[in-house]
Amino acid sequence: MNRNTFINLFVFIIILSPAVYLAAVYPKLPQTVATHFGIDGKPDQFGNKRELWQAVAFFIFINTGVYLLLRNIHKVDPKKSAATSKGVLQKIAVAVVLFVTCVNILVIQSSLNNAIAFDKIFLPSMGLLFAYIGNLMYSVKPNYFVGIRTPWALEDDENWRKTHQLAGKLWFAGGILITIITFFTPLIAGVPVVVLVVIIITLIPGIYSYRYFAQHKKVN
Repeated sequence: MNRNTFINLFVFIIILSPAVYLAAVYPKLPQTVATHFGIDGKPDQFGNKRELWQAVAFFIFINTGVYLLLRNIHKVDPKKSAATSKGVLQKIAVAVVLFVTCVNILVIQSSLNNAIAFDKIFLPSMGLLFAYIGNLMYSVKPNYFVGIRTPWALEDDENWRKTHQLAGKLWFAGGILITIITFFTPLIAGVPVVVLVVIIITLIPGIYSYRYFAQHKKVN
């Protein structure tokens, strides 16, 4: 078994693990379970426990699609340089798979205990995902699917490199900030923090990319 086959097998075991977990705990679930939670983390909709299979299947479908897309971007992306980022994109793909699987299991666990730990697990985990991607962003080569895909960065390799050096630092710092703040705050207070940080770490690199383009256009 080669390395890629082993990684793919490992990833799909992770993706399918929530279905195995649901099957194991299904007899213990009450007939009526929480199916939706408000911004305060408390259940506000309920349904038959059979609906959990639909939710789990949906997450598995999304997880599989995202993984396959990230693993095969180099085959469909017009920017041929994306092929040199296969290893980095694979790391991002695995990280996303782990995060979505965590969310999938949280949905099941919340129904089992009639409570949800989004305020202590979901948002901090999202912060760690941002930090991890930020740590890899400087290695991502120009492509149309992953990264700060401004038209100025896509048309200029140096603009892309500089933009992603900045973005990587911001995403790492923003992710750590999200993790720390949301771990110590309730969900209702943590969500605005996440939204604000995501806007900042996305907007600043985009503005920087344009300013870099404008400055170098004047020089040339």
